[in-house]
Amino acid sequence: MSLSSSLFSGISGLNTLGNAMTVIGDNIANVNTIGFKASRATFQDVLSQTVATTGGTAQVGRGTSLADISSSFSQGSFESTDSTTDLAIGGSGFFIVRDPNSENNEYYTRAGEFRFDKEGNFINPGGCIVRGWELDENGEDIGSIKDIKLESFTSPPSETNKMTVVTNLDSKASSNTSVLENAWDGSADPPIGDTAFEYQTTLKVYDSLGSTHDITVYYDLDSGSTWEYIIVCNPSEDARTGAVAAGNPTKGAGLLARGKIDFNDSSGLISTISMDLFDGSGGDWNDVSNAGNWTACSIDPNGYFAFRPEFINGSPMAVEFDIGARYNGTNWIPDSLSSTRYALASTTIFQSANGYGAGDLQSVTVGTDGVITGAYSNGEVIPLYRVALAKFQNMQGLYKEGENLFRETRLSGAPITGKPGTNGLGSISPNSLEQSNVDIATEFVKMITTQRGFQANSKIITVTDQMLAELINLKR
Repeated sequence: MSLSSSLFSGISGLNTLGNAMTVIGDNIANVNTIGFKASRATFQDVLSQTVATTGGTAQVGRGTSLADISSSFSQGSFESTDSTTDLAIGGSGFFIVRDPNSENNEYYTRAGEFRFDKEGNFINPGGCIVRGWELDENGEDIGSIKDIKLESFTSPPSETNKMTVVTNLDSKASSNTSVLENAWDGSADPPIGDTAFEYQTTLKVYDSLGSTHDITVYYDLDSGSTWEYIIVCNPSEDARTGAVAAGNPTKGAGLLARGKIDFNDSSGLISTISMDLFDGSGGDWNDVSNAGNWTACSIDPNGYFAFRPEFINGSPMAVEFDIGARYNGTNWIPDSLSSTRYALASTTIFQSANGYGAGDLQSVTVGTDGVITGAYSNGEVIPLYRVALAKFQNMQGLYKEGENLFRETRLSGAPITGKPGTNGLGSISPNSLEQSNVDIATEFVKMITTQRGFQANSKIITVTDQMLAELINLKR
């Protein structure tokens, strides 16, 4: 074995330690890079050379080589931010993003600095589009993974189909009119006088286009423990056939339904409810025996009566009327919050109506389950998308593409995708970013040992050169 072999051993040390210093430099350079994963250089010795000795044969090493540069996928610390679309993964998953210039180029990243661009795409700073599932109104996934893109910034209106009016009707009250519906005149202003009823309550409903309309319920004592009620709307908004003639409301315009409520004398709770519908057409609507003007109302599957206002011509609504009791097929069963007949002033205890008008998107939030939720100006909070996560059997097999992106390879295996919080993918932390997992103290220690190793290998070359010089000087 020649003396010059030690030169090449020293050179191998310089080469590998130089590469190790490059890895250290890259780690330190990315100490503040969001989602960066530190790398580590691993050395191995080179195949040894066999030499003859007095004891037989022995091996002499020929230096070192770079065995591997692997990434550390340990969890980085989280930085809190004021952006609701900044996301961090607590676990081993990766966000899935797509190159906007290629349908098939998907990448994987731990850097969750995302935002919506002018076209509604949910992107990272490099313009790659985040992938996930579109959600229905119940928050259930629709179809397969796709680009997360807000294609509409408006929440469509929802028509009212249920109203709840829970009242107490004063047991000491007296009757104000003999037949309550006879006091209504849709062609008059006002349609009903202030002294024709005991109590009234009004709430707002929405039609299919999101316009609002007032629905009023008037109550008056019939006799004993039985009360009459009528359900009405603004006569000029009543679009039922015959309700408005030549631009003028008819007498029956706005009258939607009538009924009676019987209360138990001892408990003051509801015992029975009835309802009839007014068809809105002409005729002697005052004649309650005129079946042509009234149609008996059936009870819907939920156990409530429903009336049918029509604010858009040809589009009648069906609105459940809940006063705190439902029919179970045999009897009317009061709810825990029910209309009553107590010796207290008539008052509204609770009222509500579902439905809402159109609304503009005001803000977007992301939950730990990856669900992107839109808050709209109409008060609606609607689930829009769910961010998808992926993991790999061999994360060391991923290929670094730059820009905080990884690409799958044959060594990494195919991605295993799923919802955040399932299958070991980890949960999402909103308003957070995962910091680089580079430990500066560790890198500086590695820098020192690498530097000393480089110096030592340089000395090998220097000393070997001196030994060669002495060898050459043997012959002068």
